[in-house]
Amino acid sequence: MIDFSLKDKVALINGGSRGIGESMAREFAERGATVIVASRKQESVDAVARSIRDAGGKAAAHACHTGKPEQVEALFEQVQKEFGKLDVLVNNAATNPYFGPFINAPESAFDKTFEVNVKGYFMMAQRAAKMMVEEGRGSIINIASIEGITPSQMMGIYSMTKAAVIMLTKVIAKELGSSNVRCNCICPGLTETRFASVLIETPEIYQHYVQAAPMGRHAQPSEIVGAAVYLASDASSYTTGAVITCDGGTAI
Repeated sequence: MIDFSLKDKVALINGGSRGIGESMAREFAERGATVIVASRKQESVDAVARSIRDAGGKAAAHACHTGKPEQVEALFEQVQKEFGKLDVLVNNAATNPYFGPFINAPESAFDKTFEVNVKGYFMMAQRAAKMMVEEGRGSIINIASIEGITPSQMMGIYSMTKAAVIMLTKVIAKELGSSNVRCNCICPGLTETRFASVLIETPEIYQHYVQAAPMGRHAQPSEIVGAAVYLASDASSYTTGAVITCDGGTAI
């Protein structure tokens, strides 16, 4: 029988206070994982963790700005102290402060987007990998985007960061495969979250995305979760370096 259980696994979900990350945190907990919900604001992660515990699950909450090395280090020191191991890392935090033409993009937007979307993922994965190598196993799941495969207009910097996340995934998979640490990537298409609200609520932009998807609609966060459950569970024990698109066919 294929094992999709996450019982006894400790899973850290960064960007877990809402949207896709929150949906993953709830589903992981329902499947038996102890979930550590991380995001920038303590009150936001506290609310999600409390809700999971109220539903009978196991969850902790820790604030962390992943673009800040000292906060990443403090987070992992706390994880080590509280749980003694880490089985799964989901890198999900992201930002996109600039939506507009590449030619007019300010340097500040470039720096901020790469700080969170690339540097943050790199530092989180690096720190998680050290714990996982010691344990002799682990799964790192990077949430990228189809923008990293086929960019849209006005999303240039964001698309570049997501392409970098895809390559980061492959680098980690190749280097750590012999240590039984797997790294895979999920590339969602347009998904109904607060992060993507401007794309969904602007009719001309929304139509562009929907028309590009053979399924003719956008996704709900829950529709991305199944791929993460597979990659976090032992069902994917021989899967590493994979880039899984959950995009309604947009990147075909």
